Amino acid sequence: MTSKINIHHEADVMVITVNNPPINAGSTEVRKGLLEAIELFQGDPKSSAAVIIGGGSTFIAGSDIKEFSQPLAEPHLPNVISAIENCPKPVVCALHGAALGGGFELALGCDARIALEGALVGLPEVTLGIIPGAGGTQRLPRLIGVEKSIEFICAGTRIKADEALKLGIINKLVKEDLLGNAIQFARSLIGQKNRIRDIATPKAEASSVLAATQKALKAGKNRPNVNKAIEMISNALTLPIDQGLAIEREVFQELRIATEAKALRHQFFAERKLFKALGSDEQNLKTIEQVAVIGSGTMGSGIAMACLSAGYKVLILDQNEVALANGAKKVVDFYESRVKSGKIAEDKASAILKGFTHSTQWADIASADLIIEAVFEEMEVKHVVFQKIEENASPNALLASNTSYLDIDAIAIKTKNPSRVFGLHFFSPAQVMKLIEIVRCKQTEPSVITTALQFAKRLGKTPVISANAFGFIGNRIYAAYRRQCEFMLEEGAYPEQIDKALEEYGFAMGPFAVSDMSGLDIAWAMRKSQAATRNPEHRYVNIADQLCLAGRFGRKTGSGFYQYLDGKKSNAVDSFVKKIIVEASDAKGITRREFTNTEIVNRVLLAMMNEIAHLASEKVVGDVTDCDVALVNGYGFPRWCGGPVFIAREMGKDKLESEIANLAKISGPGFMKANLDGLFE
Repeated sequence: MTSKINIHHEADVMVITVNNPPINAGSTEVRKGLLEAIELFQGDPKSSAAVIIGGGSTFIAGSDIKEFSQPLAEPHLPNVISAIENCPKPVVCALHGAALGGGFELALGCDARIALEGALVGLPEVTLGIIPGAGGTQRLPRLIGVEKSIEFICAGTRIKADEALKLGIINKLVKEDLLGNAIQFARSLIGQKNRIRDIATPKAEASSVLAATQKALKAGKNRPNVNKAIEMISNALTLPIDQGLAIEREVFQELRIATEAKALRHQFFAERKLFKALGSDEQNLKTIEQVAVIGSGTMGSGIAMACLSAGYKVLILDQNEVALANGAKKVVDFYESRVKSGKIAEDKASAILKGFTHSTQWADIASADLIIEAVFEEMEVKHVVFQKIEENASPNALLASNTSYLDIDAIAIKTKNPSRVFGLHFFSPAQVMKLIEIVRCKQTEPSVITTALQFAKRLGKTPVISANAFGFIGNRIYAAYRRQCEFMLEEGAYPEQIDKALEEYGFAMGPFAVSDMSGLDIAWAMRKSQAATRNPEHRYVNIADQLCLAGRFGRKTGSGFYQYLDGKKSNAVDSFVKKIIVEASDAKGITRREFTNTEIVNRVLLAMMNEIAHLASEKVVGDVTDCDVALVNGYGFPRWCGGPVFIAREMGKDKLESEIANLAKISGPGFMKANLDGLFE
């Protein structure tokens, strides 16, 4: 028996406990120990039934994902499940915490499932670029039907225990004493076997299966693993289970070693490490329960919603009474709309809004533990606001700026205690977007950054930590990406082709559609503020400036790079924009040429890789994989591609060096080739 599995007896019931903290991952050692335990149970004349339970806070919350990048060691999970099914004595799974992935498949291989209230079950493999590989696509449809299985498996849904009971996924739900109840339940099954494999899959209407399929493919971006998951689930209707299981395992193994699954594992591990600093510094965390947000615009009200939903008490302060009333209404309307749509219970929304206040009086921020400034993006305005904060806030309150590109050290220096000042860069809409940049200033105390991480975790955000540098991480990379797209406009491409190429690659939106949505005037204001310090010898594309001079600021004015009729983007090529672009090429003596979609995507990716290497060299980012996290969670980069750092590592350093050198030649004066070593460390 391995050290990961413990066995004890409760009279005639053998209790098999998985002990592989923190999540009891189904590693090789766990699988080996379970198989040995089942073999021992089968040959033990004193044991008439068995219970498998997880030690600590959870059942098996998934397989050991680190093993997926290597050849899987024996015994494989299907062998363990087969041993349970072929054992003539009943085996009951007792579930608490989470039974996910292989853990849930193990439970489906048992004769019955009993769960503690609050437990979750699910098959999230599709979110990692694979499919369930130990019978999930064959056994779950036999319990709940093909349509529901497509819905749950393709979305990686975590199903709450009470819903699982209604669906028949679990047999019994208890409020306490899970093990005692499981032992009693196991005794009631002595002499029986209740294998899911022996159940016929419920018949399904072709139209309902088609509807579930179309919905899953749309939500899953038509990715190969989603298609395969649907195919495997559908096999449960037509194929004998052993044939379905064999095909499922073969497809699982093929997808597991594919680049897409490798990219998603890269992203998974990059995100998982973000909160590691919390464990080592928890004793120094500051307490945050009350948050004050300065500014009631779109960003301020969005930040307030994010904080309220996380259980914080929130005050919005704005000295403009009309703006404050509008911002407060947005907050209230948000929760009322969620109640109407059934996304939140009315009593919960009421409880949240009880913690919400708004004011025009600076003195009201005195009780706040964290104050987040979210006012207009001008340094003079920020200085005035921080002066007021300094006069009225508690000396122990943490002070954050939501700026997207201003120098936070220049803000902090105006305060008496700059060690409590840092950046919290939310992305719009703040109540929805997962990414948040935590900006470390020169004098910020380490405990403040750790507290900010805890704050982000409670908000349900995905945080990356940046040094205080222009554009921080995300906007700095995006600027390089956008600049490369503008170069291609001058050289022969048009906005429609560039946007289409990048959207087909997997980006949520192309850069020019994004510009129109956010407003061309915002980036224009930033460029004008930098004009005096810009090197005149560096290549600069003025196409967007020309559009702004023509009053074309994007969606809000009805035209930008595209025309908008009744708020909808026109598919027609805009002759005015085309004329501006061609004139820009002619003015520089550039002979326009054709671009392929592959070339467009490659140039964008290379520009991103080069900029990330600069961020690493300049110590703006501590771990370059944080850049992949930022781009996926805040900038619409396709998760299944992993991110520029993942792609660079797949290319290899020699090839990347050559391609970046070529990009530098094409890009012209001002393109600085980075030291690429940081991408491979």
